[in-house]
Amino acid sequence: MPASLANDLRLALDPVALARAAGIQPDPWQADVLRTASPRLLLNCSRQSGKSLTVATLAIHTALYLPNSLVLLLSPTLRQSQELFKDKALRVYRALGRPVAPESESALQLALENGSRLVSLPGKEGTIRGYSGVRLLAIDEAAWVPNDLYLALRPMLAVSGGRLIAMSTPHGTRGWWYEAVKATREGRADWRYTEVPATDCPRISAAFLDEERRTLGDWWFQQEYGCQFLDAQTSAFSRADIDRAFDTEVETWDLLSASA
Repeated sequence: MPASLANDLRLALDPVALARAAGIQPDPWQADVLRTASPRLLLNCSRQSGKSLTVATLAIHTALYLPNSLVLLLSPTLRQSQELFKDKALRVYRALGRPVAPESESALQLALENGSRLVSLPGKEGTIRGYSGVRLLAIDEAAWVPNDLYLALRPMLAVSGGRLIAMSTPHGTRGWWYEAVKATREGRADWRYTEVPATDCPRISAAFLDEERRTLGDWWFQQEYGCQFLDAQTSAFSRADIDRAFDTEVETWDLLSASA
């Protein structure tokens, strides 16, 4: 087997090898995410932990080695979509030595010779309807994506059986992202869950985290760097107190026997 073909086969079989070929040395958790075959992934990760670069690498691997794939990257804003596409996904693609023909690249879209397309979109329902047969759907900053937009995205995977990856830092005890993490932690959902606080990221120093805790205060620090879902500081009642006010056990009354 020619060396170039053998190397391409190695990259096709192992997304971690592709990441390293692009100059990325994945942390252990990143390698696990790149190699898992799970169809549903939740990444609850600290700021600057490398979650977006990890998913962008997986998106490029999918587009390269699964021909005719549609890969969608969705972010809450246009600026975030541009950053995820140009600074993450396109950077990985070019680092592999893959030339990009001018006609194959638009502002937020890359078309490959194998028929695959990678499209990055801002989080507006009007921009995402019409896409179907999605092989990989990645939602960046998922805690800031509204519930109705998330619900509009899921049918894109119905026919293709595609993968769904949702990544974010926490943003309070509300919304589909919080509910998905909560249900997964309690064993009520089938997501594969990964949690990466800043203390598990070797590129973030303890001295920096100490400074951030002093500057931001514990509430903001735990949310941005500790992967903690916290109630708003202005809330009169905590989410736990509200949940305890409801009883999920429904008592059944036999009205026929009672009236006899």
